[in-house]
Amino acid sequence: MTRRRLTPYFYVAPSLLVMILFIYYPVVQNLQSSFFDWTPFSSDRRFIGLDNYTRLLKDSLFYSALKNNLLHVLVSVLLQVLGALVLAAVLEDRLFRRVAPLLRTVYFLPVLISVSIIGLLFGFIYHPEIGLLNGFLRSVGLEKWTTGWLGNSRTAMYAVISIGQWQGLGYTTMLYIVAIQKIPQELYEAGRIDGCGRIRSFLHITLPQVKEIMFVVTVYTLSQSILVFSDVFVLTKGGPGDASQVLSTYLYRKAFVDNEMGYASTIANMILVITLMLYLVQSKLFNTGREG
Repeated sequence: MTRRRLTPYFYVAPSLLVMILFIYYPVVQNLQSSFFDWTPFSSDRRFIGLDNYTRLLKDSLFYSALKNNLLHVLVSVLLQVLGALVLAAVLEDRLFRRVAPLLRTVYFLPVLISVSIIGLLFGFIYHPEIGLLNGFLRSVGLEKWTTGWLGNSRTAMYAVISIGQWQGLGYTTMLYIVAIQKIPQELYEAGRIDGCGRIRSFLHITLPQVKEIMFVVTVYTLSQSILVFSDVFVLTKGGPGDASQVLSTYLYRKAFVDNEMGYASTIANMILVITLMLYLVQSKLFNTGREG
């Protein structure tokens, strides 16, 4: 009887051990590091208490980076959560059944491209002189709109965000497509018999049935927006100036350029807190996993 009770814990123990070693222990270590002033090139660690957190609350660059992250969150929710759901519903509509496999491939292809290649590709597209985007604007008579998209402080962050949407839209769309394909077709047939058009079927059948995957997509999208690093680092490194600085690139700069590991740990802790807060808000809004 005792062995039978303990058997489930033996199955859980390996994964629990991995999570403790590679997730929870580093989190605790990072929290501890935020109370010290130290660099990776010295063994001296000076305890400073909450000074790093006090400094962070007065750091204007931190708030600027946070604003850029929140802008990324807003655009990502509109396009990768809501826009991808509409796109998935359109691709699964009867009108597109024949070309749906081709369209799914077209939308998913950017997900497979590495960040370095994307950086080179969009570096060329956004080039102020020979770039495809400015070339297109000149060809349609909108030359006054041309600019150095990555070198202009007013457009750099929007240019980086657009790249993230271009690459991520296909992935979230595929998640929705899988969820929509699992919806019983009898529900749509009953809706058509009752006179429901495509929009009403989407609102009253598709949307409630994909609630759970919508929660997953929202959590994934917001976490990616808060933790975004590669796109910014490859294309602008937070520039020009600090116009496209985000929390992750600011953390990198403090840790590996300014060698302020304690302050970088503080930024990392704030990122963790913000991510957890967003998760709790989403969980409450979606009421996922509960009836009613």
